[in-house]
Amino acid sequence: MIKRIEKQVGDRTLTIETGRIAKQAGGSVMVTYGDTMVLVTATAANDANPDVDFLPLTVEYQERFYAVGRIPGSFFRREIGRPTEKETLTCRFIDRPLRPLFPAGYRHETQVIAQVMSMDQENDPDILAISAASAALSISNIPFHGPVAGVRVGYVDGTYVLNPTHTQLRDSRLNLIVAGSRNAVVMVEGGADSLSEGEILDGIFFGHQGLQPILDMQEEMVADSGKEKMAFTVPEIDDSLRVKVAEIAAEGIAEAITIADKMERGNKVNGTKKKVLAALEDSGESAKVISGLFKDELKKAMRKKIVEENTRLDGRAMDQVRPISCEVGLLPRAHGSALFTRGETQAIVTATLGSGDDEQRVESLYGMGFRNFMLHYNFPPYCVGEVRFMRGPSRRDIGHGALATRAVQQVLPDSDSFPYTLRVVSEVTESNGSSSMATVCGASLSLMDAGVPIKNPVSGVAMGLIQEGDKTIVLTDILGDEDHLGDMDFKVTGSARGITALQMDIKIEGVTRDIMGRALEQAKVGRLHILEEMKQAISDPRKELSEYAPKILTIKINPDKIRDLIGPGGKVIRSLSAEFGVKIDVDDDGVVKVFAPDGAVARAAEEQIKAITEEPEIGKIYNGKVVRIMEFGAFVQIMPGTDGLVHISELEHRRVEKVTDVLNEGDEVQVKVLDVDQRGKIRLSRKACL
Repeated sequence: MIKRIEKQVGDRTLTIETGRIAKQAGGSVMVTYGDTMVLVTATAANDANPDVDFLPLTVEYQERFYAVGRIPGSFFRREIGRPTEKETLTCRFIDRPLRPLFPAGYRHETQVIAQVMSMDQENDPDILAISAASAALSISNIPFHGPVAGVRVGYVDGTYVLNPTHTQLRDSRLNLIVAGSRNAVVMVEGGADSLSEGEILDGIFFGHQGLQPILDMQEEMVADSGKEKMAFTVPEIDDSLRVKVAEIAAEGIAEAITIADKMERGNKVNGTKKKVLAALEDSGESAKVISGLFKDELKKAMRKKIVEENTRLDGRAMDQVRPISCEVGLLPRAHGSALFTRGETQAIVTATLGSGDDEQRVESLYGMGFRNFMLHYNFPPYCVGEVRFMRGPSRRDIGHGALATRAVQQVLPDSDSFPYTLRVVSEVTESNGSSSMATVCGASLSLMDAGVPIKNPVSGVAMGLIQEGDKTIVLTDILGDEDHLGDMDFKVTGSARGITALQMDIKIEGVTRDIMGRALEQAKVGRLHILEEMKQAISDPRKELSEYAPKILTIKINPDKIRDLIGPGGKVIRSLSAEFGVKIDVDDDGVVKVFAPDGAVARAAEEQIKAITEEPEIGKIYNGKVVRIMEFGAFVQIMPGTDGLVHISELEHRRVEKVTDVLNEGDEVQVKVLDVDQRGKIRLSRKACL
């Protein structure tokens, strides 16, 4: 039976429908907003996977070009198998609010697939996919403690906007995705134009209020069309085994959580774990189950140390940032480079300047676009003392890179005043908590080292949360273990002026306004402290670009002169490029960019371009060449492709009987521009120069 529910969300109607399409999936819904439509299915295997000790959930998001009536531009004319960056990021947006809401011990392979079926290029399908995924799971036979919903929040002319259109986002100071349950926020991700903590907090809970009608729709659909949830069995573990693990591990864990050094602490933990496994080898239980019990004991001990003893693993105060070291100019041939170290987290970050040809071509449902700023994050296995295959960027790598991109992009100069393509690369060389925030700090340092005139340096800090009973503790600059064993990972970036990006993931069912407000204010203190430490290395962008960076000069010419600069078949521009060893880009609006290895060459090429494209100036004297003789006067070329008429009366102060008595073809002559009419005809005088 087809079930269709409509409600007003923002200033448009949202529709959720089920029972018509993909009926063999565990649950399926079609969500429509404007002319954007997303089909989401949720399906689970009938039997649990006995080989996993984690939630086997996979989320896929696919954009199809038929959704906007286009054929893909790739060689194969079909969507390439590897997801685009947008698809990867949207998968993460969908996954993160869903994952904490599955019951503990659920081990059935579960897959959520979101497919964009139609798109109007104003209503982005990514936020629809979040709500649709929750709806599909909620009405399916899959156990799920939802619903949740997602919305986007903009901030236009001082007013919050729910689900702003693509056009509205161009003028918005905020682009924030908020996912939430009935009583709490479960996921936040977005960028901001230096907004205050209060403005960000208001925006988050404006979004949380705005998503309530979507939760109502899902609950109504579950009541009408929901399937009976499948039964699943969580293997029972003998309490006596749990006690034995705790007894054997107690001494080793107690010692481990007093060790500040990550690698030493890890070695002690691994040694204690091996001891437990060896002691219980004949218990009749699998090593996987015993390892899980050991992890539970370790988690309890670490959380107890923080909550009851008010002491962190490395001995810091709850709001204290680890020691910071910053260096710039580390790599002599990179245009800009920085080494940022915070505790046991470290990143080498480089900045490279390029020309317009280096822009990244991006094909999306919005059409073909070009990206002149790229930030790439790499997390090699050695940075955490591991050995594994390196197979290109993971979803996590792409997500961390996107967060750092949003953080830094807000402070970059506009392309008119700084017409370079920029690429920042972060090589994480050590990691113990929030390498993405180290990337943000290193990116600011490397850009300033390269001489990029950023508006303000940006730093970032990761906040954590431990909730036990009625105690809630917010942690600044969390370690890896505090992330893994804690309840929240809340990353906040910004300059001294305000917040530029944020990302929040949780492992509990939600975070209240009070907790989030505390975390934002505590993050501000940490962020400003890190900025002060960064200033010790470099406080402002260098006045000059690196000697190894290309030099760019921008010249504005009359668009009518573009053909003169390019020449027949590109002859003129190719000749200039070869003569000076430069690259010349010409835009349709007459903006000419000269990319040269050094400033002297760029200026020489600039003079020649100006000579070719210069427009005659009334009253100016030119050295010209006679190109044609007529009875009434001589045509003189005063610049390449431009000539004017010297009337016979303007040849001499005396009367001239024949033009050839004074001038002949090929003669060099000095002339003055008397007038340029509306049709572009130029009147010259020789006698005005005598």
